[in-house]
Amino acid sequence: MYFELRSEVCQANKKLKENNLVRWTSGNVSYRIPDTELVIIKPSGVDFDELTPENMVIVDLDGNVVEGDLKPSVDTDSHLYVYKHKENINSVIHTHSPFATSFAIQGKGLPSYTTTAANVFKHGVPCSDFASIGSEDIGREIVKFIDDSPAVLLKNHGVFTVGESINKALKAAVILEETAEYAHYALLHNPNIEPLPSEVVDMCNNFYATSYGQK
Repeated sequence: MYFELRSEVCQANKKLKENNLVRWTSGNVSYRIPDTELVIIKPSGVDFDELTPENMVIVDLDGNVVEGDLKPSVDTDSHLYVYKHKENINSVIHTHSPFATSFAIQGKGLPSYTTTAANVFKHGVPCSDFASIGSEDIGREIVKFIDDSPAVLLKNHGVFTVGESINKALKAAVILEETAEYAHYALLHNPNIEPLPSEVVDMCNNFYATSYGQK
């Protein structure tokens, strides 16, 4: 079922590795199939280079495997919790991208120091409380902290991004790592740098939302 969508999810998972957001087999992309209660997600522990559309797993919102021979990601319950509580979210992405995760390890959110960050994350990316892996707990933290920003740092864990499409969730994951890297190096020079003022953030975010890209 849904071969084209499984292909899209498969390619998005591979892009995590291509963009240096994951290593080995950690990290995953999922997608809620429109007008259904079904979700496509990466299988657990499979190398990104070995992923195919056929081995993407389809589950229902209760986590039951509907199609697929492999076990779904250990993060499946977290993804499903988000889908059940956020109707506008259709894709969830999890990474351990190094620069962003370095802020998560400290339990610190990432303020918007650059106009690029303001464009995508508005005033910044929050950091959640600690949550247990492999349960709905992480999903609860995502839902609690996701608001203006399409990303959240999971304390002592990594990164989750969301979007109404796979492309938007993937874009947030890539840009988050980029802005986290810039912030990391800037803070080495000056640990007291200030985030962008609120009025600048609002101006950037509004301009980006109304003027950037092809309409």
